[in-house]
Amino acid sequence: MPTDPVALTAALIRCASVTPAEGGALVLLQDLLQAAGFSCTRVDRNGTANLFARWGARGARRSFGFNGHTDVVPVGDIAAWTHDPFGAAVEGDWMYGRGATDMKSGVAAFAAAAIDFVRETPPDGAVILAITGDEEGDATDGTVALLDWMAAEGEGMTHCLVGEPTCPDTMGQMMKIGRRGSMTAWFTAHGVQGHSAYPHRAKNPMRALATLLSRLPDTLDAGTTHFDPSTLQITTIDCGNPANNVIPAKGSATVNIRFNDSHSGASLSDWLLSEAARVQAETGVTITTRLQISGESFLTPPGALSALIARAVQAETGITPDLSTSGGTSDARFIRAHCPVVEFGLVGRSMHQVDERVSITQIMQLKSIYSRILKDYFA
Repeated sequence: MPTDPVALTAALIRCASVTPAEGGALVLLQDLLQAAGFSCTRVDRNGTANLFARWGARGARRSFGFNGHTDVVPVGDIAAWTHDPFGAAVEGDWMYGRGATDMKSGVAAFAAAAIDFVRETPPDGAVILAITGDEEGDATDGTVALLDWMAAEGEGMTHCLVGEPTCPDTMGQMMKIGRRGSMTAWFTAHGVQGHSAYPHRAKNPMRALATLLSRLPDTLDAGTTHFDPSTLQITTIDCGNPANNVIPAKGSATVNIRFNDSHSGASLSDWLLSEAARVQAETGVTITTRLQISGESFLTPPGALSALIARAVQAETGITPDLSTSGGTSDARFIRAHCPVVEFGLVGRSMHQVDERVSITQIMQLKSIYSRILKDYFA
């Protein structure tokens, strides 16, 4: 009997795996995959649960990998939900629950496709699932831990598909062949407190911050062949000053940058530090800067892997997906150093929202797409 991805999605939703809690989701997957002949290993690190599952021989000539996550974001205001966020309630064609779209349905669709595939058509090669419980968290001990373990154990993927939701509005609409980089800068300006009527006796950190921020444009370039323009957004400006007649001693501001392949985290860091140093020299206000690079931009150039996935999507949906690099970061940013990687998954309109939901029809479509990808890859 074919493996039902809808029932598996429901079972995973009922696991309250709010990051970093495992919630039983990986235990459920491991039991299911082991029963189908997959060799499974828990690759937990620093309290984060991860699962590596392989059907076929280690070091096979061809190893098709799938990466996904079973951890979910918090539910938020539970009173705002019309269905139990961990109940997997079904209403018409919709299944409700936290993680329904992002991305327990994607994990369920690939697991179901992989189990049926190796049972019906044992491939000349290996099928690998690398499932993490840390994608929605800091992402330091999730897919990174799996890749570190794989390198140490001589495990490898020839190609990898990440099952994140990629379609904006219509099933089959879009696949991701890369992602912009992401970084955050925290600026702290250290001035001298004083009375606002006597500004010559103070050094206003807020004026220095305003000057610095005015020199950081919203758009950094015109975009590149496969990427939208790089953007910089001011996300907060703070000083915690309750008085309207006091110049504060310290102020802070945060900016987030999403950048394309015309920049690197290092080049943008140098630019930000240079601009902060200029303002410091001009104002006499000391500015300290803390930088965090969450991921570099990357691209899997259009080729055999993207064409394989596009053909499968077109065959099952009648739509040829756009090749995109839009959106935020994903764990593909870690996998790209291991092997070629492409992302394809469901419509993601309700992910992270109250009453997150997934179309049952689309879960079945996604399993069919993933099944076709496996069959064509090993043909």
